[in-house]
Amino acid sequence: MRKRQPLSQIKLSDSQKEKLNDEIKAFYLDVRGEEIGMIEQMQILELFQEKLAPIIYNRALDDAKKWFSQMMDHLESDYYTLYRDEN
Repeated sequence: MRKRQPLSQIKLSDSQKEKLNDEIKAFYLDVRGEEIGMIEQMQILELFQEKLAPIIYNRALDDAKKWFSQMMDHLESDYYTLYRDEN
């Protein structure tokens, strides 16, 4: 079996970054009553992208594997429910 190459850092599009920066800015203003600049927004986003995104990504993979495993558990019974009576 061929070994998979590890994924590179999760990349965001410019529009995704802009939207997330707006969310960070709004959070600081609404929750903390503070205004933060673009550099601070970018630093927070980079921190989350570097540290939090891989954790969430791996959790999503685990959830997908669990779902797929459950579907495979039902494969044989689902297969035989498709059979038609030949009489």
